[in-house]
Amino acid sequence: MNRTAYNILFTLVLPIIVLRLLWRSIKAPAYARRWAERFGILAARKEHEGCIWIHAVSMGESIAAAPLVKKLRAEKPNLPVVVTTMTPTGSAQVKAMFADDVAHVYAPYDHPWFVKRFLRAFKPQILVIMETELWPNIIHYTKMSGAKVLVANARLSEKSARGYEKFPRLGQPMLQQLDCIAVQASNDAQRFSRLGVQEDKLSITGSIKFEIDIDTQVSEKAQQLKALIEDVRPVLVAASTREGEEEKVLSAFKKCLAEIPDLLLILVPRHPERFSEVAKLCAARGLTMTRRTQGKQVDALCNVFLGDSMGEMLSYLSIADIAFVGGSLVDTGCHNVLEPAALGLPVLVGPSQFNFQTICEQLQEVGALVTVSDENVLAKEIVDIFSDSTRRKAMGEAGKKLIAENRGALQRTFDIVVRNIQQA
Repeated sequence: MNRTAYNILFTLVLPIIVLRLLWRSIKAPAYARRWAERFGILAARKEHEGCIWIHAVSMGESIAAAPLVKKLRAEKPNLPVVVTTMTPTGSAQVKAMFADDVAHVYAPYDHPWFVKRFLRAFKPQILVIMETELWPNIIHYTKMSGAKVLVANARLSEKSARGYEKFPRLGQPMLQQLDCIAVQASNDAQRFSRLGVQEDKLSITGSIKFEIDIDTQVSEKAQQLKALIEDVRPVLVAASTREGEEEKVLSAFKKCLAEIPDLLLILVPRHPERFSEVAKLCAARGLTMTRRTQGKQVDALCNVFLGDSMGEMLSYLSIADIAFVGGSLVDTGCHNVLEPAALGLPVLVGPSQFNFQTICEQLQEVGALVTVSDENVLAKEIVDIFSDSTRRKAMGEAGKKLIAENRGALQRTFDIVVRNIQQA
């Protein structure tokens, strides 16, 4: 398949894309808003001409992009920054982190009409794609407009590399148009090289995700949350859980209660549209629950504190003793394991880790992370770690040390972006 065939196919499936958007709007009303942006229907943004366009597909990539955006705003304050996402959770995260300091719109669907409209509205001088959200038309027409195109914090799993190899007439020209790919690790560089990317376009910078800053606002919020919990209790947080995963987490938690009766579970679903559904799951399992948005005290009889709020993940983690990271007991590739590690928490994660494969391996190698195969092993590990304070402390310290040793990716990535801005 080449780009012409891709465009014909994309045009044919547009009605299905619209129907899917309608369906998602029913489940998550936020998807019903700002449709025009997705089709590139935007008024010209004179104040953003010559901007740095940063594309972060969803909430995880938005958080990963945050250190780079902050550094660009601090050191290049005259350059406007436009951040695009594809999901409402990503949009909410960008607004929570930056308010009006950066512009946010939804990224256009990857059709020539929509992409060209977007480019006419903003006229970016450089596009920085976070991780590996590569779209043929976005890359092609951005390059045609005269802008540079970079990929930052790039990762490429073996599975994704094989996917590109199946469509070389589409993938290779797209990859060759990239000006630079800043990869997280050497194995990512090797896979891109295998796909035909020239070595002089590849830079191994490490992962920006190691650049975690626990600011004073997070500490203040954490104290407020901690004040809601009556008595001193062991606390387990299940972060960014996905559909089909909460049942497993709750099953493990009930097993833990037999050994640790006062254990409190802070359960934080990944998607806000599922908060009420997860609350019902807790009730169906006979667990007493308090929702964060109720603002009530978490008394000694409460089993589950449901984190039904946005932008408070670091605060939830700050008051926990152990963290399970979701998206890993179902096959969605795991979410951010570095945030709990940065806070000195032992990290437990399921076997699906492809989004953080290298980082999970690094954390496991130093003893900061344990991979659990299922909910039964999860329950056993939780009980074992809580019963061994020396092990719990050692795991936490190992994670913090690894993060400290891997800082520097932000500066290396920033230097690459600035160098390309000057050349643009």
